Amino acid sequence: MINRTHLLQALSQYRHTLEEGTFITSFKELLEHPDAFLRTHLPGHITGSAWIVNEAHTKALLVHHAKLNKWVQPGGHADGEEDVFAVALREAREETGLANFSADQHIFDIDIHLIPARKDFPKHYHYDVRYLLVAKDAQNIAVSDESHDVRWFDFDQIQNHTRERSVLRMVEKIMNHKRDHQR
Repeated sequence: MINRTHLLQALSQYRHTLEEGTFITSFKELLEHPDAFLRTHLPGHITGSAWIVNEAHTKALLVHHAKLNKWVQPGGHADGEEDVFAVALREAREETGLANFSADQHIFDIDIHLIPARKDFPKHYHYDVRYLLVAKDAQNIAVSDESHDVRWFDFDQIQNHTRERSVLRMVEKIMNHKRDHQR
């Protein structure tokens, strides 16, 4: 079973971008708190997300998040679960309706982002750990009650639908990886 000790080790070994490097210390400090995986822990808590790409690595599956009203990768609260990879898989299935993935349990991306206040909860931070999942884009997708829409986007079209820096960073990572392997 993967737990917070494994996550700390994975963060220490993670080959992060310069941009992500600013998050590492904050992640490690948060993980010292026993409630780091609970959504009630404020000012922030651990979340898990999935960057879902098709087999050709030309498209990503994004959800139009109902509460945030923007296109993002599927993901959500750990709710006490320390296996953040399992959280990412659960959220990917729940938010997209997809069932079959090939997956890499290595961290693909990390981000800390502010979630705005709602009438029932104050603003807070998500310390998001993202994993790369690969799925057949011919599978049937489903829109959950957490989203307005779920859709495959060609990588070169994503910037027309979101300006979220962390989403665009994940596109860049895939594109750079493809370029490196084509040389």
